[in-house]
Amino acid sequence: MSNASIRYGARIRKMNAAVKREKQALYKCEVCGKMSVKRISTSIWRCRHCNTTYAGGAYSMTTTAGEAAKSLVQSLSRQ
Repeated sequence: MSNASIRYGARIRKMNAAVKREKQALYKCEVCGKMSVKRISTSIWRCRHCNTTYAGGAYSMTTTAGEAAKSLVQSLSRQ
């Protein structure tokens, strides 16, 4: 998924570049706290430090629906 495959339109190329940056970025591990979570496959993320595996979005570690569900679970567990 390189920019060479996206032919026409600056907007599409910019959107493609943003997705590619999110996909290749390192994310913070919730277990060990290090910035070492990396995408290993579609929707599968693994911490390179403690080998914890996460299920997330296809191109980013979290999704909007996942964040909403996580906050709901946390608020219910407080009660």
